Amino acid sequence: MVYAPELRTHAQKVCTLYKKAMRQIEAYYGGARHVVRYHQVLLRNRFDVNACVSDPKDQRLLYRVGEHELFTTQHPMPIAKFPNSVGIAGGVAYGRVVEPPDWVLDYWHPLEKAQYPEYFKRRECRKREYIEKWEKGELM
Repeated sequence: MVYAPELRTHAQKVCTLYKKAMRQIEAYYGGARHVVRYHQVLLRNRFDVNACVSDPKDQRLLYRVGEHELFTTQHPMPIAKFPNSVGIAGGVAYGRVVEPPDWVLDYWHPLEKAQYPEYFKRRECRKREYIEKWEKGELM
């Protein structure tokens, strides 16, 4: 499979850059909402001043300068975008739900299993099939 970069317009790239810069401001000044808002207004002004630039070369240059500035001033522990985000700044809900392994169901009491008869009937058939395949050597 060949990697093909996503085609986006200059306006879409600028909007993404703006949003990333806003998130970065939130990461730096997260505790005080009025300080965050002040810096976001200053950032918006910087973008609005350059909104009237119509030369494509100048637009690309401004975009590259903005990306470079965003990269050089990035926060060491950025705020996660979504609750289940993975990575350095993992979301607050990442890894919260632990899926128990299948063998735990073998230790259920028969009265608990009786509440889900169809599921455990199907599960026993699958376990039997798995053991047969294991003994034949198909799973190695």
